[in-house]
Amino acid sequence: MTLLGDAASSFAEHMVEGVEPDRARIQELLERSLMSVTALNPHIGYDKAAEIAKLAVKKNLSLREAAIDSGHLTNEQFDQWIDFKALTKEV
Repeated sequence: MTLLGDAASSFAEHMVEGVEPDRARIQELLERSLMSVTALNPHIGYDKAAEIAKLAVKKNLSLREAAIDSGHLTNEQFDQWIDFKALTKEV
């Protein structure tokens, strides 16, 4: 138990304390996450949402860029329907 306790303390001190999230990188990864496209299904349907995801992959675009380039929704609709904070909350 002592060894395990010492290991946990050492891990916390050397690996956890002072670690800060890279918010810009987190935002970039969120915007490129294709999983979020499922939030569009109720609004534009599965086929159009799948088309947006495929366009994002093909042209290396963010989900927002692909959605707007596809012509299926506006920037305002994207902001209204893709809310990353809401998508990560428990139902």
